[in-house]
Formats: sequence, C-alpha cells, structure tokens
Amino acid sequence: MSLMTCWDLIRTDLYRHYGRTSWSCFIRGYFLIPGFRFMVWLRFATAMYNNKPLGWIPWLILRHYSYLFGIDIPRGSQIGKGFYIGHFSGIVVNPSAIIGDNCNISQGVTIGVSGRGDKRGAATIGNGVYIGPGAKIVGKVTIGDNVAIGANAVVTKDIPANSVVAGVPAKIISYKGAAEFILNPS
Repeated sequence: MSLMTCWDLIRTDLYRHYGRTSWSCFIRGYFLIPGFRFMVWLRFATAMYNNKPLGWIPWLILRHYSYLFGIDIPRGSQIGKGFYIGHFSGIVVNPSAIIGDNCNISQGVTIGVSGRGDKRGAATIGNGVYIGPGAKIVGKVTIGDNVAIGANAVVTKDIPANSVVAGVPAKIISYKGAAEFILNPS
C-alpha cells in the first residue's frame, strides 16, 4: 500500500466520525477519539510494512496504542475504507480476517480462528456491517453486506446479506439490515 492510499483510507475513517474531512477534524479526532488514533497508526504501519529502514517506527507506535487502548488488530490486516471503532477496549481481530468497507466494530468484539481441516479459518466480513458490543465471530464464516450483529452474539455460521442476527448461537431475527447503524458511509 502506498502512502497516498494510506492517507485516503485515513480520510475515509475520519469521515465516518465527523461526516466531513478537514485538518481541524483530523487533529480533533486524533486527540479525542482513541479508535481513530489507533486506526491512523494501523494504516501507517500497514503502509510501511515492507519499508526496511523505517517500517519498525509506526509498528512500535501501533503496538503502544494496542496496549494502551486494548485493541489487537495486527498491521497488514485487510480492512476496507471507512472503518469505525465506536468504543475501544477488548477488540481482537485475527490477522487473516477480511473486513469490508464502512464497517462498525464495538468494544469487546472478537473475530477469531476456529474449526478443523478445510473449515479452519477466520471470517470474511462484507461492506456496511455493524458488529455490536461483545460479539464473537469465530471460524471460517462469511458475513454478507449490510448485516447487523447484536450485542454478545456468537456467530459460527454464514450470515446472508441484509440480516440482523442475535443470540448464542446467532440466529437471524429480521431482514432490516444494518443501514440505521452505519453513519456517514464513505
């Protein structure tokens, strides 16, 4: 990823918080929104991943914020534009998970590996997905576009697009989707 692409991704992440982008929004967001600050350094660490002389600097800063904010999303993770961390702490994302554009992730969310044989793996999450507080997504599952995952839901099976799921294990409770939960899509 180039630094220009990195800045474009940061700009879309910022837009999700404020509905506009400017340097004043960036400064305010960086210092007042821990999830946005973490994403800035995740984007930089990913962009500089293969830069041998300087790539370790953003990685160290990312690790610092990872411990400070309780967010474990490794550099190099495949995360689309407009990623929104509403509340920080207790967020764990497996490095092989794929997250689409304009997704919301809440506190206490785990996106992890599970399964055996060809079923082993991590989730592929579509665009415009809302993941509620405490939700767990485990295994090689596919989450469709415009899906809302309720608080404390445990997702172990594929979820079709435009669904709302809740419970343990997660079951479809409606087909209204996540549109009301996704603010300022980029």
